[in-house]
Amino acid sequence: MNKENAAVDSILVQDFNGNPIDLIKEYQGKAILAIIYNNQCLGCTGRAIPLAYQLQKENEEVQVVGIHTSFNTTPVTESDIKSIFTIEELPFPIFLDEGHMVYDQFDSAGTPQWILITKEGVLSRSIFGSQEGAQNRLFYALQQLD
Repeated sequence: MNKENAAVDSILVQDFNGNPIDLIKEYQGKAILAIIYNNQCLGCTGRAIPLAYQLQKENEEVQVVGIHTSFNTTPVTESDIKSIFTIEELPFPIFLDEGHMVYDQFDSAGTPQWILITKEGVLSRSIFGSQEGAQNRLFYALQQLD
């Protein structure tokens, strides 16, 4: 389990073809804002995903990634993921967390869970939720990255 202000050695996810990817290695040297979400979560699809897209546009120094976590054994496909978007292209990279291992790695309180990792690979903040309070904590955490 990763704690705030501690180094994150790896975040192991899969791409849509089932290939393993370590997000820490993939985006080495860049701050990462990961949103752990699920398509069935209305707060995720209605508020958090649009906010993640907005934050990606406003914070070019931060790599926003989506991590779709699965709580059951039904496989999630690329078309399942894309079905929540009104555009054909994904607004930021999205990966799969089969078996909710990344969700558990960060002791997530639910979805959406925001994970902010510094460019040095240290967990800066872990924030649960999509309501205004969580959004404000996220904005402040991004400002403190500088």
